[in-house]
This record gives sequence, C-alpha cells and structure tokens, in this order.
Amino acid sequence: MQERIANEIEHGRFLAQHGAGEIWNWESPAGKLRWARRVKMLSNHIRSGMTVLELGCGTGYFTRELARCGADIVAVDVSPELLEIARANCSAPNVRYEIQNAYELSYPGDAFDSIVGSSVLHHLEIEEALRQIHRVLRPGGTMFFTEPNMLNLQIVIQKNVPWVKQRLGDSPDETAFFRWRLRRLLEVTGFRSVRIDPFDFLHPKTPTTLIGGVDAVGRFLEGLPVISEFAGSLFIRAIK
Repeated sequence: MQERIANEIEHGRFLAQHGAGEIWNWESPAGKLRWARRVKMLSNHIRSGMTVLELGCGTGYFTRELARCGADIVAVDVSPELLEIARANCSAPNVRYEIQNAYELSYPGDAFDSIVGSSVLHHLEIEEALRQIHRVLRPGGTMFFTEPNMLNLQIVIQKNVPWVKQRLGDSPDETAFFRWRLRRLLEVTGFRSVRIDPFDFLHPKTPTTLIGGVDAVGRFLEGLPVISEFAGSLFIRAIK
C-alpha cells in the first residue's frame, strides 16, 4: 500500500508538470461537456450547511463548482503539487484544502454529510478506501462518485495494457470497476441503497461538429438495458 501511495504522489507531480486537465481530457469541447455533466451528478444533492469531503480533488476542477453550493467543502488529495494548483484555482472561503491519505483519513467518525469524487476510487485499494469513507460519513450520509467502467472497450485496454496506460498518462496502479463487484463491496462495507448506473458514450476526442449528435445517441444508448453496460463511466451512489 505504501508503494501505491508513493506512485500516486509521483503521478501527481507528473500531472502538475504536464497539464492535468489535458491528460484527464477535461479541456477539449467534448471533455468540457463531460465535465459539466459530472459536476451536476456530484453536486445536485449538496446544500448550504452541509459538510462535504471531496476525495481526490486534484487540481480543483470540481472543487470550485462544489463550492458554489454553499456547503463547507474539505478538499483533499495525496499530492502536494496538485493541491497547490487547486488552491490557486479556487480560494473560496468555504473550501479547506488538506493533504490526506485515503487509507488513514485523520477525521473522526461521522464527520461528513457527504463524500464525493470524480475518477479517484479507481486509483485506490478499494476495500480500505471504502472502509474509511464509511467511517467518516455520518449515519444517513451519502457518497457520490463517478468512475471508469471496466466493461468499456477503451477502458479495458487503457487500464490493462501497460504501454497504453503509460502513453495516456495513467498512474501504474489505477484500474476500473465492474459495477456488480463494486456494488457487492459497498454492501459488504455497510452501505445501503447502493445504486450504480453506467453512463457516458461521448468520447473526449469527439470533433466539435459531431458532439451534439454523438451525445444525443449516447444518452439514448444509456437507456438500453444491455448496451448501456458498455458505457465509459459509472455513477455511484450509496447511503451509510
């Protein structure tokens, strides 16, 4: 586990030096649309007065939008370089940034009303991370995450072929999830009302002129029982 943490710290340094937004594909026109959709998924339930932990905040792409909800946001990451960029991107008074190890969160039990994150759980030893998330959530608290789907063909290749993983800027340990296995892990950890839905057929490299049509077709496919399983991402919700 210590080697994995060290790898993620080194990966954070790489992202900070080479442009995290481009590597994460948030900067293309299609990427910005995908990002905006995830913002809504992760923030629609957040209200003023809540205390929210953003796990793996990276450079603050989602932090600044979460802050607009009026909740008290604690944004954490293992990478000091990424946190430095996040502080520069969003210095809202209701946001606090901290370096945290997801396997040993320093917060007391029942500390947060909600825990959210985008593309972070697949970097972690998931069983231990889920135990920590469950511990620091208050009873009735919620978790909302978007993560890569291992049934998607590109994701399968990207997460399992080492030279592809390196070329696309992934960290050496990151993976993706099969939703039924992840659902079982959440339930075993003690979460209830677990819901995991596949979504997103819009590739970040989609040409601008095709984005509207591809997005419309993709959202239609998300409603088809079998085909939807091969979407690129998973929307994960659960209650403690």
